[in-house]
Amino acid sequence: MIMSTTHSTYGKVWLIGAGPGAADLITVRGARLLAQAEVVLHDALVTDDMLALCPQAIKIAVGKRCGQLSTAQAFINKQLIDQAAKFSRVVRLKGGDPMLFGRADEELRALEAHGICVEVVPGITAALAAAASTQQPLTQRGVARSVAFFTSSTAPELHAQESMPDADTLVQYMGGKEAARTAQRLLAQGKPTSTPVIMVENCSRSNERVHRLNLGQLAQGWEAGQGPVLVMIGEALGQRSVRRDLEPASKADTQAEVQANAQANVNRTQEAA
Repeated sequence: MIMSTTHSTYGKVWLIGAGPGAADLITVRGARLLAQAEVVLHDALVTDDMLALCPQAIKIAVGKRCGQLSTAQAFINKQLIDQAAKFSRVVRLKGGDPMLFGRADEELRALEAHGICVEVVPGITAALAAAASTQQPLTQRGVARSVAFFTSSTAPELHAQESMPDADTLVQYMGGKEAARTAQRLLAQGKPTSTPVIMVENCSRSNERVHRLNLGQLAQGWEAGQGPVLVMIGEALGQRSVRRDLEPASKADTQAEVQANAQANVNRTQEAA
């Protein structure tokens, strides 16, 4: 929990991790706070099912999407301050976990500079959700004892300066368009072409897609899909095969259940408030 001295003219702000996408993967605390929020500023990747957990709140979209119209971070910071001046319970709902690739530092600094009380509620980050969804551990005894999460720079002039993390298993966030170049860099550094790769698109959602290939194949090119893509690379990813006949029902089959549970969650959290 991160808190600052509260100014009497401001309400409180919660930075809440929405998790990877599925509404029922938010934490119990996150769902309870959403049900109590007066206003919710949410990312572009937050689903309608997730927003159904806060029907009473004013909803403000402040998302960022690569290659699409996005909200500037300075504007988001100002919105948080402005809303905290109007309401006592403000939620900033972020995909995944707020503290990992979520630009939480900038929002925390802006709020703290105005003496606004802030609390951070963690969420399930995409790497762990993808590992669970594919039933593929990121570590393996005797094979992989370290994991690195990374993203590629969005500044072209910095591409040549980038180096790959030194870890047994690599997980690249927002890697769709950069995945092939990442594979080429790793091959140039001596990684075997047979190194296993798992790519998960739209993790935990009804339209999730999983692609299993190797580093040599990925280096030949990749056509990015419409949703966020997580790229997992390392020998641990090839240590077990998943029996397709034992895989759970498709996420599309469970979507109706998620929607039905959303309103029930709202009712329970409101009753507990």
